[in-house]
Amino acid sequence: MHEVFRVGGFGMWPTLFFGLLLLGVAGWYAARPERRFMPLLVSAGLMTLLSGLLGFSMGLVNSLLHLGKVNPDDRYIWLIGLGESLYNVVFALVFLMLAAIAASVGAWRLARSPAGRSTFGHGVA
Repeated sequence: MHEVFRVGGFGMWPTLFFGLLLLGVAGWYAARPERRFMPLLVSAGLMTLLSGLLGFSMGLVNSLLHLGKVNPDDRYIWLIGLGESLYNVVFALVFLMLAAIAASVGAWRLARSPAGRSTFGHGVA
């Protein structure tokens, strides 16, 4: 895992930060499912995904910028940089998948609670 983190580059750090924040919010929602936590859960998930995409984009740009310094016969090497940059997206998707599992537990618990059984807008229990 250390090697994957190193190869992914700087973009792995913000993805780690927002991913851990996302897991914390998702765990909180699983333990105490309240609708008011949904905007925070969605925004933390979006920040995790966007940080992974930003890390991917930065890595791809870096790979393409250095392409001029490579021997013309080895120009395919940018594909290796593309693969390394994709670690950022994969890292973000792992966090999103784990958070989705926790959010599903929270949604299941909310649906089973008396407050979660009312229909939206009608107030029928």
